[in-house]
Amino acid sequence: MAPQLPDELLSYLNESIKCRELQHQQTACLLTSDLFSLPNLVLHGTEATGKSLTISALLSAIDTPSAIIRSKECVTTRHLLERTLTEVQEALGDNAPPVDGRCESISAFVVQLQRLLEDQKKFILVFDNIDRQREAAPTLLPALARLGELIPNLTTVFIITFPRPHLFHKPGIPQIHFPPYTRAELFALIALSPLPLTPPPSASPPPNLPTFTQEDLDYLWPRFTTAVHDSLAQPASNTLPSLRTLCARLWPPFIAPILANHYTPREFSKLIVRNRHLFQSEDSLKHSIIPPANPPTEPQQPISLKKLSTTSASTLPPLPTHLLLTAYLASHTLPKHDTLLFSKYSTKRKRRGGGGTLAPRTPNKKTHVANTNRKISRIQMLGAQAFPLERMLAIYSALFRDYDGSSDDDDRNWRNDNGKRKRGNQGGEAEMLMQFTTLVGMGLIVRAGAAAASSDPLEGGGGKWRVNVGREYVRQVARGVRFDLDSYLLE
Repeated sequence: MAPQLPDELLSYLNESIKCRELQHQQTACLLTSDLFSLPNLVLHGTEATGKSLTISALLSAIDTPSAIIRSKECVTTRHLLERTLTEVQEALGDNAPPVDGRCESISAFVVQLQRLLEDQKKFILVFDNIDRQREAAPTLLPALARLGELIPNLTTVFIITFPRPHLFHKPGIPQIHFPPYTRAELFALIALSPLPLTPPPSASPPPNLPTFTQEDLDYLWPRFTTAVHDSLAQPASNTLPSLRTLCARLWPPFIAPILANHYTPREFSKLIVRNRHLFQSEDSLKHSIIPPANPPTEPQQPISLKKLSTTSASTLPPLPTHLLLTAYLASHTLPKHDTLLFSKYSTKRKRRGGGGTLAPRTPNKKTHVANTNRKISRIQMLGAQAFPLERMLAIYSALFRDYDGSSDDDDRNWRNDNGKRKRGNQGGEAEMLMQFTTLVGMGLIVRAGAAAASSDPLEGGGGKWRVNVGREYVRQVARGVRFDLDSYLLE
């Protein structure tokens, strides 16, 4: 027959900590029973799931003496053992026998703990976050798990994040799992402590501050927390403390139009449109002890495509810029034209500056009309084509081996003092592969084909790639390094 728990105890736990009724019943059943004495108990789960709150509320509601040791506050293992003896002695009060507070080893700790608890009927010792103890020896947890064998009236509770196999080297330890809060549970918990519809204490109240009722706050707060969770908290960190922190950061600028009498709390859709920049920006996810000097209260103007392209193109170093141009040429030219376009010994093209095009020929009347009507080439209409890495490196070697980013009109910049052509900004093979990996990480070049799911950009020499940027962006990049891109494209 299972032991019956007092209804008052379960009611107190359920009122103190919401959405953990099953864990409350299991923990109270194992720690408050008079029919048996449990040597060890493990409470495990991810961060912010109510493990420490549950055990603290339970121990404060029962008469059994107990002590909670927070391992994060202990620097070394010796500090942990000496802190444990001090907490146990303080929990026993004046009835505790005098002991030496120094612990050189786990054996000395066991001897002194036995002397402290020899007259006690039952004692509960809790190690919070013991799996994150600093400078912990591999034998620390197995030794603490065997304290119940040496001290029969001691119950040791371990609060950990994940119970790894053979963590305690002792089978049969009861474990209680605290799962993460669901979406409905998160909203139910965050709704218990809504923020007021008032300006922050640091800001001066605006004139003619309107008054709001509790119904207005009950209408606005759940919708606001849902928007914060779906836009920022869920993809970044789906925990209750992170959701509360994000809501506290975004609540003052979100209700600023309400306090200025521009909107009412019932106009939530208009508030979302007005404050959409709060849910689109990730600045609120950055943790900093320095508050922003001028927090944005108005939506920022969107950046034009031309300005964005110019800014992004100017931030690329020379070597990845050349690799990006080479990848674009490899994706938008056919391999059969490589010798014609990129070889220096080809006689079928006309050199001009840094590049070349096909030599013009006199078309007949029919072909002239067809070429005039077709303004976009077939390869451009098909989009970016896949290319092997070896082909891109060969094109790079042919184009940028002697290129230093100078003007095409000044040939003296391509020669040294002796009149010979000087070598340009060319990196080694390892440097080029590293910069190529950087472009892949930025999403400017993507893997094509069946190998696209590979995590390593350079894994597999037979893979193919394609450029992932448009023509206007690449033209901006080419203008930044004074490279004639159109000279190498067949129209």
